[in-house]
Amino acid sequence: MFINYGLNQIDLKIVYYGPGFSGKTTNLEWAHSHIDPELRSDILNLKTKEDRTIFFDFMQFEVGKIKGLTPKFNLYTVPGQDIYTVCRKIILNGVDGVIYVADSGPDRMRDNLFTLIDLVKNLKENKHKVEEFPIIMQYNKRDVEDALSIEYLSKTLNRFNAPEFEAIAIQGDGVFESLRTAIDLVVRRVRTMV
Repeated sequence: MFINYGLNQIDLKIVYYGPGFSGKTTNLEWAHSHIDPELRSDILNLKTKEDRTIFFDFMQFEVGKIKGLTPKFNLYTVPGQDIYTVCRKIILNGVDGVIYVADSGPDRMRDNLFTLIDLVKNLKENKHKVEEFPIIMQYNKRDVEDALSIEYLSKTLNRFNAPEFEAIAIQGDGVFESLRTAIDLVVRRVRTMV
């Protein structure tokens, strides 16, 4: 959170976190294409030639007021590949909320667990209490063959009783529900701090 009283503006940061190819960028791109262009910035993608996120994706948009301040929500994704652990830590600096995007494929559970452990470690290093921090669990790719059950994903991944959503981000299912809930939790938390 960064407050600019001169502009009556508050910058808030929500990060999509999860393993590579779980649908973080797809979430961001779908939201971007369905938010009024007058309320949002262009999207910035930094990708490799293989079309994978190398550092982050970014979008900014405005909505409502918080105690007279205009909130600007900055949405980021992190690269999910193991070699980008340091980048994920840097992108989490100053984060106000997280949407954890898990891949529902049965062969992806190791990757889900690895990045979730990485998220918890990085939040703690940034002095956040994970149990009190705004985290949303999104179980994406519900349309894959043999998708793991929601009960299993929830029991295995959601150790902090976070709000949970099923999603098929490529179709937009669960995208706005996850984002709206993340925004609500962040705004509630910020109101107690401003």
